[in-house]
Amino acid sequence: MRAFVFPGQGAQTVGMGQELADSYPAAKAVFEEVDDALGQDLSGLIWNGEIETLTLTANAQPALMATSLAAVRALQAEGLGLETASFVAGHSLGEYSALAAAGAMTIADTARLLRIRGSAMQEAVPVGIGAMAAILGLDFAAVSAVAAAAAQGEVCQAANDNDPGQVVVSGHKAAVERAVDLAKEAGAKRAVLLPVSAPFHCALMQPAADRMAQALAEVEISAPSVPVIANVRASAVSDPELIRSLLVEQVTGAVRWRETMSYLVAGGVTEVWEVGAGKALSGMIRRIDRAIACQAIGSPEDIAKLQGAAGA
Repeated sequence: MRAFVFPGQGAQTVGMGQELADSYPAAKAVFEEVDDALGQDLSGLIWNGEIETLTLTANAQPALMATSLAAVRALQAEGLGLETASFVAGHSLGEYSALAAAGAMTIADTARLLRIRGSAMQEAVPVGIGAMAAILGLDFAAVSAVAAAAAQGEVCQAANDNDPGQVVVSGHKAAVERAVDLAKEAGAKRAVLLPVSAPFHCALMQPAADRMAQALAEVEISAPSVPVIANVRASAVSDPELIRSLLVEQVTGAVRWRETMSYLVAGGVTEVWEVGAGKALSGMIRRIDRAIACQAIGSPEDIAKLQGAAGA
């Protein structure tokens, strides 16, 4: 069994998806649809812009979704589309890509939602107030305990359970800095502040969650064609109203990626295709379970390799 997974913020690179758009009319159409939905030449920014501008949260989120959906459409053109998958999942904003790929939301609505989500998350906390840090070498339970001890009346939460040895904490800057020190004392191999613009996936994001609740209330959501694994539950969901509420909860809730992969393996998945920009998820997945076969698919060359393997 196969699952398609979709990357989150941090995977963006200038030029991503351009070869797909040049090679596949269906992939180019995705970028055009996103440009039209946002009233912006986002594809021009993705392919020819400055990385600093592309990395702005309000740009990076719809850009990464567009690149992922372009890859999905290219795969479909070669008969390797979502009909070959048993599940879809995405890391943070990648959950929106997964939902769009599975037909639960239109690409245009998804782009507009991600523009709102990116802006709302950036604006929820003034610059310098929040922070995030990666803790390497401690499991989720240990990092959760560290975060609780570091809070001291401020917000400090385990925000991303990425793999058995990588957990990200998020919250007030001083509390996160205390968590870094406590994690090192607790035996972490490394504990480092991350170069992010806001403290994602913690209670400080509540203003953004409120804005997303309003935005999502105005969007039609359909049952996905393939079960989607929700970040905050690490289990499959298909009911449109549950999807809507979990997307709001996701803004302040933890990304349970390690558990998501365990859920997929328990469901019979043996192969995962990382669809879109980068290979970060493939690295995490290999650290979770080396028995899972991973393929990163972000270019025509990657698709040709799949076809070659299928014909071998």
